Amino acid sequence: MRRRARRHDVTGHALISATDWRRPSIRWGVGGAQAVLLVGLVVIGLGPLVWLAKSAITPTVDTITHPISLFPHGAAWSNLRDAWTRVNVGRYFWNTVVLAIGSWVSQIVVATTAGFALSVLRPKYAKLINALLLTTLFIPAVVLLVPLYIEIVRPPLIHHTFIDSYWAIWLPAGASAFNVVLVKRFFDNLPREIFEAARMDGAGPVRLFASVVLPMSKPILGVVSVFAVLASWKDFLWPLLVLTDPNRQPLSVRLPTIQSQTELGVFLAALFIASLVPIAGFFVFQRSFLRGTGLGGALKG
Repeated sequence: MRRRARRHDVTGHALISATDWRRPSIRWGVGGAQAVLLVGLVVIGLGPLVWLAKSAITPTVDTITHPISLFPHGAAWSNLRDAWTRVNVGRYFWNTVVLAIGSWVSQIVVATTAGFALSVLRPKYAKLINALLLTTLFIPAVVLLVPLYIEIVRPPLIHHTFIDSYWAIWLPAGASAFNVVLVKRFFDNLPREIFEAARMDGAGPVRLFASVVLPMSKPILGVVSVFAVLASWKDFLWPLLVLTDPNRQPLSVRLPTIQSQTELGVFLAALFIASLVPIAGFFVFQRSFLRGTGLGGALKG
């Protein structure tokens, strides 16, 4: 009886009732609309990536004259080799990887430790700091460029400029109030009974953080990792300001210069190489990102 009542409730709240769904016209009409919508989403979402992958190994003449045709005069695999060696995309790719890894480590360390302190340790001034963090989210990032650039050129106490140093990218990346608030909200939803049991067993703050909190935080760590890597990979303005040496610049800064110095086929191959890491990162962290357990749980309350 309970199953029937529950099924009745579900069908009662559905857009199409079970009786209407049995009608062939509605079933085929709705099913066809869903299929068309799915195909449209696949074309819109994957179409540009597939075209970029095809154009990366297509001769420049064929890309210009027959942009939709599938290799009318064969494939040009040399575009990838020329982009990697002759245009030095390999060096810029490695620079981008180093910047992304450093920014990821910086953001993970700051977000997890700050979120742990505000959510689990809960000092007396935790509410004040949390309010200040939320306030900083309303400040546009462009407003902070000038004071942040001054701090990088003339950092206090150190008296050594960070210009043309990767630390100029890594250190500001860690100061992400959004990540701290996100991780704190996730930690707020963790069961407090486990923390109390760990404290009763003699676990201090460091062991509580490393052995209890972090193993339970894989979903939110995946979400923050996706945000951190993608933000670092596509960042253009800040690396352009603080990295003046071309040999240390990432792909996002060098791609406009590559476009003006090489042919279209090699440039599209460079764009395809630059897009590989974000695509691979999404597939690696898609379970944590799409399940919603990390982001959805963090944003509750």
